[in-house]
Amino acid sequence: MDPFDEYLQKVVEETQKHGGTASKPETMEFLPPRDAWSFPKYPSRTAILPPHVDLKTELRAFILRNEMKLNEDDCWLGTWIHPQTREYYLDVATGVADVNEARRLARLVSIQDGRNIVAMFNSQRDETIFFQDETA
Repeated sequence: MDPFDEYLQKVVEETQKHGGTASKPETMEFLPPRDAWSFPKYPSRTAILPPHVDLKTELRAFILRNEMKLNEDDCWLGTWIHPQTREYYLDVATGVADVNEARRLARLVSIQDGRNIVAMFNSQRDETIFFQDETA
């Protein structure tokens, strides 16, 4: 198995085991937990996939489609399993340390990109904030 294929397999396994991941496809490195609120930088690029999908195949296609954005310094590949729907979310993710600033920016990019962000996540705190019934 080639190294990129091994990386994709690890993303699948870690997503299914922990409910999500953060990694840089270019270097095939996983980001350590950090005290920052992660959300999609480009919500219109988010892929929402049914639970029975071939996640490895979809990850490869998502990375190829979004390679330039994923290589931006403040971006990474974010994967998430929605706890209620069990759908997979694949994002070009970014993060901000301050929760209020993260909420403000998430709302702003939702409006700019024309697609609502469902939630933001802090990996160090293992905490998700849902934007239910909000305009973000």
